[in-house]
Amino acid sequence: MSVAVPVLPAWLSQAQIEADVARALAEDMGSGDVTAALLPDTDDIAYLLCKQDAVIAGRPWFDACHRALDPEVRIDWRISEGDRVSAGTVLATLAGRSRTLVSAERTSLNFLQTLSGTATTTARHVEAVAGTGARILDTRKTLPGLRLAQKYAVRCGGGENHRIGLFDTVMLKENHVRAAGSITAAVAEARRQQPTLPLVVEVEDLDQLREAMAAGCERILIDDFEPALRREAVRIAHGVPAAQRIPLEVSGSVGLDGLRAIAEDGVDCISIGALTKHVHAIDLSLKLGPPPHHIA
Repeated sequence: MSVAVPVLPAWLSQAQIEADVARALAEDMGSGDVTAALLPDTDDIAYLLCKQDAVIAGRPWFDACHRALDPEVRIDWRISEGDRVSAGTVLATLAGRSRTLVSAERTSLNFLQTLSGTATTTARHVEAVAGTGARILDTRKTLPGLRLAQKYAVRCGGGENHRIGLFDTVMLKENHVRAAGSITAAVAEARRQQPTLPLVVEVEDLDQLREAMAAGCERILIDDFEPALRREAVRIAHGVPAAQRIPLEVSGSVGLDGLRAIAEDGVDCISIGALTKHVHAIDLSLKLGPPPHHIA
């Protein structure tokens, strides 16, 4: 069974995926796979096995790895991107040349195990706040060179993306406010220089929260607020007409155990660096031959 090719977000191109793959293959293969050269270069098949419960993400990178070495390889996926699978699931079967199947194995699995790990972690956090209305966001705490891939995986796990980088959202934090003299002054300068970009303001106390609300922005970040202070911040933010409300985002030392309590306080967004920073790769394997009958 072949499953439709995943739809990429607007900020991620096939060219970017292929560039990621080219770097990774060059790192692994160098001047050539000296071990694969020992194999007869014949037509062969393989199967991709997931060894633990997971949410799968990274198909475009997996495919690109194999097609970079063998453009004629056939990859038949049995699952869609973002699907939840159980341990022992055959995710895909492949048909191609034996040497290239083996040479692409590790690099393709590295992408798929890492991105599936990000998607699986994200899905756990999304489940923890189900029904509260709070949205789970990622951060810029990503693996160097793999930010777009990890942010894609967050979406596969049901999360949402914060800013992609320093270029697409103005985010005023403590140092920016200090340099400008006040939140009001920092907001005014941000609007002057970047009138079309979203603006997020981080506040350190309730007075700054009120100042940010008066100055205006797209979202207010309350970082490391104690529970009672967080609830008061929500009360203040909700004290204006709904049409004028500015969403509140919580960040800073947010763990899975206390996540639902934060969401139930009424905040709109919770940004979590651990989605992409603490990578727990999913256990996958690619084996030559057909799947065994008991897992086929």
